[in-house]
Amino acid sequence: MWYLFGKSDQAMLKTQNLERINKLLLRLLSFLTFLFLILNFGFDLRPELLPIAQLAYSVSIIALALGFAFHLLIRYSKLTTTRILMEAIVITLLIIGAGLRLQIWDLGIQRTIVNIELKHFFINLLVSLIFLVEVSKWSLSVSKLRVNPPQVFILSFVIAILIGTGLLSLPNATYNGISVVDALFTATSAVCVTGLIVLDTSSDFTLIGQIIIMILFQIGGLGMMTFASFFGFFFKGSYSLQNQLFIQDYINEEKIGAIYFTLIKIIFFTLIVESIAGVLIFHFTDPTLFDSNADRIFFSIFHAISAFCNAGFSTLSDGLYETGFRTAYNMHLVIAFTIILGGIGFPVVLSYYNYLRHVVIGTKKMITGEEPYRHAPRVVNINTKIIVNTTIILLIVGFISFLISEKDSTLFGLSTYGKIVTAFFGSVTPRTAGFNTVDMSALALPTVLIYLILMWIGASPGSTGGGLKTSTFAVAVLNAFSIAKGKRRVEVYNRVLTNVTVRKAFAVILLSFLVIGTGVFLVTLFNPQLALIDVAFEVFSAFSTVGLSLGITAELSISSKLVISVIMLLGRVGTLTFMMTLVTKPKTQRYKYPEESVYIT
Repeated sequence: MWYLFGKSDQAMLKTQNLERINKLLLRLLSFLTFLFLILNFGFDLRPELLPIAQLAYSVSIIALALGFAFHLLIRYSKLTTTRILMEAIVITLLIIGAGLRLQIWDLGIQRTIVNIELKHFFINLLVSLIFLVEVSKWSLSVSKLRVNPPQVFILSFVIAILIGTGLLSLPNATYNGISVVDALFTATSAVCVTGLIVLDTSSDFTLIGQIIIMILFQIGGLGMMTFASFFGFFFKGSYSLQNQLFIQDYINEEKIGAIYFTLIKIIFFTLIVESIAGVLIFHFTDPTLFDSNADRIFFSIFHAISAFCNAGFSTLSDGLYETGFRTAYNMHLVIAFTIILGGIGFPVVLSYYNYLRHVVIGTKKMITGEEPYRHAPRVVNINTKIIVNTTIILLIVGFISFLISEKDSTLFGLSTYGKIVTAFFGSVTPRTAGFNTVDMSALALPTVLIYLILMWIGASPGSTGGGLKTSTFAVAVLNAFSIAKGKRRVEVYNRVLTNVTVRKAFAVILLSFLVIGTGVFLVTLFNPQLALIDVAFEVFSAFSTVGLSLGITAELSISSKLVISVIMLLGRVGTLTFMMTLVTKPKTQRYKYPEESVYIT
């Protein structure tokens, strides 16, 4: 087809224009087909309108298949064998799916998945994936806009929140309907992986609504740009230099050429951890607690993704404190370690992956006699060491504190193993996770105060969690000790931290206090009947995207819900990142004023 108009420059230009038109047509058809999918399954249509909507959906699927067929025809000579095979399979599945919907043929299968007939479920899933791929490819063109990376990063979360608000507002997403503010609050909580809820995820949202929430916190946990960039590149086949520079900051990759492989590692690690966690959760739950095996599978998948993304959402009304689940200690440990892996940060995981890879390959070469073992310096860098050590210290401090302060409260009456697991889980969950295995309203006051500190610190940079970040807290503490010792620089692990790092740490701390303080003031202003400690706990939880609450979320007024929503967004994207979008970057400073001291103590 490349030579359909000949081999001249003019003919090749015509072909390129045809490809451009086909690309635009495919994008429009994918959007249109997805809208018909939403219309058919998101709304309770009147009986007379239902056949029309179903016919329109089927016709749009056929049109989408024809669009892909035309794309394959004009691009055949440029595509690899794998891509040709992939597109041929997509075309075939679309045609089969449209035929099943039009009842041209019948497979004779009556089973259902999430209340959708099995024969229609997979075509709906394929349409959704095609829509996601087209959105991802389209998102790669964002680098052409005159906006800086922080603005793009925040905008991606805002767009995801707005889309989530629309999807959760669909009539079939809830049993009794939902207000726009509550839909916005829930979507923000899901995308920002917080877990605060104004409606019961278990009883107020239908299965479709729960799936929407699960998809939102999966995308929010990985990061909208990371998610979109991976699928955009995978199906587009290339990145422009602008795309690479934009994505480089999001995934903390120093080498531009390694961006795609880093994205693959992030996605692969996420799927591996969530899959293993899902299988273990399924294994460690009592089957008698579920109405069917399908419910048990969905419970396992939902909580595995929620745990890894540090989202804190649960399909249980009382969370993991639900009767029958509160003593499933092995399952609690699985969720706790999944939370830790999600909150430790992808840079740390990749750093240790590179280290283990070097050890394995080096040992293999040494055993086979290819070459002697070579030590590679700084495979695990200072950033990784600080994050891991800080995380371990916080887990130990939280565990001991919970064990001591709750011995006569929430831990009273539990077995020794139960006390240890509950205390360990209690030290993990405030670190932006949001699950609860105890009655939150029964927590002792010292535990609440400890939780405030742990929530404020939060997870690690580049992770699925929010908060101040472990590295920021560690740098601030190290700087305080350096000043106390009279040192003029911050030294750790035989290295000196840069002045920029120290300044950023204290800037983030200051901004966090400003946001939290403003949030507490506004919520107490809009809801004066609430206790100050409850409000403070709620705001700290929102800022650090934790999701724990002392039970006041549902009592918040509309104004307070909007305030908490903004705080959740700021906590997820980072206050310093948000400030960078508002302040214009100054030109290079070619001057220096005389230095002068200001009295601090």
